[in-house]
Parts: sequence; structure tokens; C-alpha cells
Amino acid sequence: MKTELDGDRDFSQQIARTIRDAILAGHLPADGRLPSESDLAAQFGVSRPTVREALKRLAAQNLIRTQRGATGGAFVNRLGFDEAQEHLVTTATLLLSMNRVDFETACESRFALERACLPLACARREPQHLATMRAEIARQGTAGLSDEDFCASDVAFHRALVDAGRNPVLSWHLAGAVEAMQPLMNMITFTARSRSRIVDLHNALADAVAAQDAGAAGAAMDALAGYTLELGGQIRARRAQPAPDGATAG
Repeated sequence: MKTELDGDRDFSQQIARTIRDAILAGHLPADGRLPSESDLAAQFGVSRPTVREALKRLAAQNLIRTQRGATGGAFVNRLGFDEAQEHLVTTATLLLSMNRVDFETACESRFALERACLPLACARREPQHLATMRAEIARQGTAGLSDEDFCASDVAFHRALVDAGRNPVLSWHLAGAVEAMQPLMNMITFTARSRSRIVDLHNALADAVAAQDAGAAGAAMDALAGYTLELGGQIRARRAQPAPDGATAG
């Protein structure tokens, strides 16, 4: 592990990056204990507070965990896919909101990614995936369901569809698309959408996955993507209309 530091740059940042690189390279294995703060301070020629700050940076990235007590110290995290998905969703949500990604771009990327998962979902779906999809469709048809709960159910339906592919790497990649982009798209279209039409499209998707018909699933996904883009166009046109006197466009 390289221990020479550039005197013109933040020491704690350089130490954190060096340790991160060692973790990614496999030189520091999962669940392995890092050298003590004193040892790291001696290796890098810095103070313990500087090392402590570097470790805080690594903990914030979920790369290490700290434990107290006689057997405590800093340990390399064994990151699971569930945790990784949470971080990806947070990052994707921040990225989309801060950069104001336009509606069409979000739709294009989200549906392209999810469509790629359909053949696997059709081939590998299990009863629990179909049960979740059916349960969420039933929930979406419930009278009085709030827009927030409808959106949450929409996300849960598509997560079950993605998870039906039984590929944890693909599910991880799609977590940001479904759980970050889907709420963004719902937030824009909820005033114009027809819940019954979305339920019909979800039923078509679930039926195709149950029948293991990838072609029909692709057609249903294309119909859902087309309807979503249609809704976005309606909202944009509505907002472009001149507001009545004394009112603002909503």
C-alpha cells in the first residue's frame, strides 16, 4: 500500500483513497481488520486525527465499519447487494434532481434498462415474483389509494418484475432506474394518468411474464413506455398554455 503523500493535497483524502484502492484491489479482504490508528499514522507520517478523518470518509462510503471494545477496530465491510442498491438509489435520485434530467431522457433510460431484463424475468420467474406483481396490481386498483401509495406500489411492481430475472447484478443496476426514475416520472404524470390504464398495462406485463412470453412482455413494456411519454407530452403542453388572468400555470 502506497504511503507517500502529496504535501499539496488533503492528507486525509489521500489516505482514504489509498485504503479504498487497497480494498478494491483485494489487498485488504472483506471482514479483515485494518491497521490501528497509531499504526496507520506511523505508516503515513501523519497525526491520528488525520487518520481518524480518513476512516470517517471510508465509513461514509460504506467501505469500512468500526467496532468498539477489546476486539474492536476498523474492518473492511462485506457489502451486500441490498446495501449497494440503497446507495445506488440515493446517488441516482440526487443525480437526477440536481441535474434536472428531462422527462424524455429519464423515460428512455429507465425503459431501455428494464426492457433488457424481460427475457430473464420470463424465463426465471418464480411464484413469489408473480404473487408480488399481482398483489401490487390489486393494490393499485384500491379505491381511495393516495398518489403517494400508488407510486410506491408502482415501484414495488417493477422491482418484482426486475427481481424475477434472478440476477442480483442486474437487479442492482436497475435499482436506480426503478426506484429513482420511476418516482420522478410519477411525480410529473400523476395529475394526467389513468390508473385503470396503468393497471391494465401492468396486468398485461404480469400475464406475459407468467406465460413466459418474452415477446408479449416486450410489447406490454413498449405500450407502457409509450403511454408514459404520452402523459409527459400532455403535461408539457398543459404547462405551456397561457395562465388565466390572475393565475399561474400549474
